[in-house]
Amino acid sequence: MDRLWLAGTTEAVLEPDLEICDAHHHLWPEGGGRAAYDLEDLWVDTGAGHRVVDTVFIECSAAYLEHGPVSMRPVGETSFVADRAARSADGSGSKIAAIIGHADLTLGDAVQDVLSAHIEAAGGRFRGVRHSGAWDPSPLIPRSHSNPPPRLYAQPEFRRGLTALGKLGLSFEAWQMHPQLDEVVALARAHPEVTIVVNHLGAPMGIGPYAGRRAEVLEVWRPAMERLVTCPNVVLKLGGIGMARFGAGFETLPQPPNSDQLVGFWGDQLRWCIDRFGPPRCMFESNYPVDAESCSYVVLWNAFKKVSAGYGQVERAQLFAGTAREVYRIGSAARQHRS
Repeated sequence: MDRLWLAGTTEAVLEPDLEICDAHHHLWPEGGGRAAYDLEDLWVDTGAGHRVVDTVFIECSAAYLEHGPVSMRPVGETSFVADRAARSADGSGSKIAAIIGHADLTLGDAVQDVLSAHIEAAGGRFRGVRHSGAWDPSPLIPRSHSNPPPRLYAQPEFRRGLTALGKLGLSFEAWQMHPQLDEVVALARAHPEVTIVVNHLGAPMGIGPYAGRRAEVLEVWRPAMERLVTCPNVVLKLGGIGMARFGAGFETLPQPPNSDQLVGFWGDQLRWCIDRFGPPRCMFESNYPVDAESCSYVVLWNAFKKVSAGYGQVERAQLFAGTAREVYRIGSAARQHRS
């Protein structure tokens, strides 16, 4: 994260009293092979003016255990985040209220031991698993950190692991690329008992073979998203719009975009998703610090507020906090799964 570059565009915070549950962010410890982004860094961003009350941590291969069975090593990440979550509960900043970890669902029934270890490590905050299926035949498209094979979500072993996840009342985070969306449709239809949270607008890619072909990408993306809408157990995260892989090119500008520029590029797609899925099935997310590739935290949430300005008070409360709190069982909101 280049905070000096991000500071090149500043804006006043819009609607500072609007309550937010940031449905998707990461943490990385010092010395983990990436630039550190720890609790104090999160507080810098969530405390920059928007009223971010709660957050949801999403796995990112941070702080894995260095020894023991490979299948159990992601539990180290949950322990690391649980420590930060406990500290956040005692502080004056936003609170990490839910944790999504990683488990190899291709373990099938045996993944239950890993899930139990996550639950024990999380201090009451473990809510589900992300096991990325993002794969593309082009060598120009980076693989997900879990290095999934093609058609991961169709593997019988993976499906058995998902069944084990559902039996524990846990949700599943789907991260794939837009040509793979029908694999998520098939997964959701085969497992209506599991809440499936589709990350980052379903990932309409804009690099590699998709660079400069946004209209064609959206022509593939929209019908697949329409098919996802027919799956009542699917909810959608509205975000990821700062990732360079989506092809907006903001990261190449001399100074980062303002919120009007973000809305100009993404507003139609965001509203299209809200109108199709409905606010009870949509939640805004920062995807920080990854989206810091393109824009500041203040600018990002200003853009979300501008995009949603035409919706009613109840609908906006769902988009900014209510849906996330229900899906991730934060506070008084609780849902084991959709059916």
